[in-house]
Order: sequence, then structure tokens, then C-alpha cells
Amino acid sequence: MSDKISALLHKAGIASIIRRNELTAVKVHFGEKGNTAFIRPIFLRDIINFINGLGGKPFLTDTNTLYRGERSEAVSHVAIALLHGFNFTAVAAPVIIADGLRGTDETSISIQAKHFSGVLIGSAIINADSLVCVSHFKGHELSGFGGALKNLGMGCASREGKMKQHTDISPAIERNDCTGCGRCMEQCPVQAIAYVRKKAAINAGICIGCAKCITVCPQGAVKISWDENNRLFQEKMVEYALGVVQNKKNKLIFVNFLTDISPQCDCYGHADQSIVPDIGILASTDPVAIDQASADLVNAQQGAMHSALMKHHKPHQDKFRGLYPSVDWEVQLDYAEKLRIGARRYTLIRVS
Repeated sequence: MSDKISALLHKAGIASIIRRNELTAVKVHFGEKGNTAFIRPIFLRDIINFINGLGGKPFLTDTNTLYRGERSEAVSHVAIALLHGFNFTAVAAPVIIADGLRGTDETSISIQAKHFSGVLIGSAIINADSLVCVSHFKGHELSGFGGALKNLGMGCASREGKMKQHTDISPAIERNDCTGCGRCMEQCPVQAIAYVRKKAAINAGICIGCAKCITVCPQGAVKISWDENNRLFQEKMVEYALGVVQNKKNKLIFVNFLTDISPQCDCYGHADQSIVPDIGILASTDPVAIDQASADLVNAQQGAMHSALMKHHKPHQDKFRGLYPSVDWEVQLDYAEKLRIGARRYTLIRVS
């Protein structure tokens, strides 16, 4: 497998992207606590070794989550990465959380698109010289599937950037869970939170959607309004992907792992049975082409009968529609092609 990964990266042209002494961000998902479907650290070691061989200086990175969990701030995020085997001994690269301690270390990139004129990306990703985007391809309840585009758009965004993609409505505080400790008020940068009858309450007219209050609340009383329809969500996600691609023009390569193809994101604290058998690993300099090819390869498979896939089991039936019938996953590919991030047409070259 190590030899095959090296051959794949060589064929995809990584040597023309990474130069000697370049700080190279390797964007990966470390997996939520309890999840077992994330990419194995030993495979990341193969990618890191290849980058080291080119003279690059690689580091593993991800951004903090919007929701409250084991990866919502950098201390716990690094701890879960180490727990899951992403340590220097195993992977030969340090872990750096791209948007800092609390998800606020961000850089604004101008894009002038339909939904956003600018996007907020984790600063370590922007400040890196080159980027290797390593994605676990799987199902997703909002975008149909999660691949390279989602790893770029959602995965590289700061906490405020994630909030802007998910919803235009400010968080709300569940009064029954709030103890009135005041920690959210102390952290709010615009004083949008105040006591109302001894409980914290958010003024939506003042709130800027930075989401700091979500992670500082010890009771988990601050809730997110997951109200965006999936078409709008996908378009916003793709515009954030545009910001990263625009910043790293000709300094990006994508690797999709079509293994342990679970029905849901690795952000879940569990991993359900794969919906199709393992297929392989893809690499490309085009995030649209690699996601299109990944989707086509998954859909070409016989679906697992005793998985979360309830229909569309036959080869060449739409597995993602079988998981999420109301989600048109082609929206992200169409919109990304429209924004000239990449092309849906591709040539699949098998590397053995």
C-alpha cells in the first residue's frame, strides 16, 4: 500500500506543487471521539514521507468544529488527534489546529461570489505555502456526500466561517440548560448576550455569528439553528472552497480515500457499516473532478444490504440518494464548475 500511495502521488504531479522548505498543510479529519471510519494514520505517514522526500515541511491540520464536542477547541482537538494515533511517532508530522485555540484565528479572503464577498479561513492553512487536502469520502446528510470540496469549504473555515455556511440565524440559549454563569457574556466580542430573568439570552440583532459562546458554555446550553436548506448550504460551502483554491492556486493537490465509506460524516461519535465495499484511493489537482469520479465509483458498486442504505443497492444506482433522498448532491459539483474551481469531466487513470 505504501508503494502504491507513493506511485499515486507521483502520477498526480505532487512534485511540481511542493518545493523544498515549503510549509505544507496536510488537511485531514482526525475523527470525533468514538468514530472509527477516519483515514488511518499509517496512510497519512506515507503521504508525509513523500512530502519530506520532496524537501517540504509538512504538518497535519484541521479547524475546530462549530458544534460542541471533542474538537471544538484546540486543546481537546489535539488530544483527540493524538488519541486516534496522529502523533509524531506514528505520522512524523506535528498537529497544528488551523484556526487557533478557540477557532478565531482566521484570515479573510476576498472572492466576490453570489452569497459571500469574502470568506473566513483558518490562518495556518492560508499562511502555509502549499496544501495537500486528504479526504475520507463518505455520505453526508446536508451535501449528500463529503469529499474534497467539503473538506476545503467546511473543513478549512474558521468557526465564524462555519456558522455563516450553516445558518444566517444567531445561536439561541436553551433556558432550561442555562445556569446563568455568565461565561458566554464574558466571551461575546459585541456584548450581544445579557441576563433575562437570571438566564443568558442572545440579542440576534447584535450577534455577529462568531459562535464563541457555543464552546465556552460549560452546560452546552447554546444551540445552533441548523436551518439552511441543502442547496443553499452546498453553494455556500463551495464558495468557501473557492476561497482556499484561490489562495493556493497551483499549490494544491487532493487525495480521496474511498475506504470505510460510511453513511455519515466522521464528526459523528460512531461509524456505521460501509454502504459499499472499499474501492481505493484517488488523487488529482482538480477537486471537482476527484469528487465526481469518487461519486461515480461509489454509485457503480453493489450496495451493502444490511447497512443504512435502504434503497438503490444495485450497481449504477445513486447510493447517496438512497441515503438522503431529498439531497441533490450534484449541486456542489455544478456550482463548483460554474465558479471555475474545476471540471466535472475527467479521465480515470489506474495506477498499480
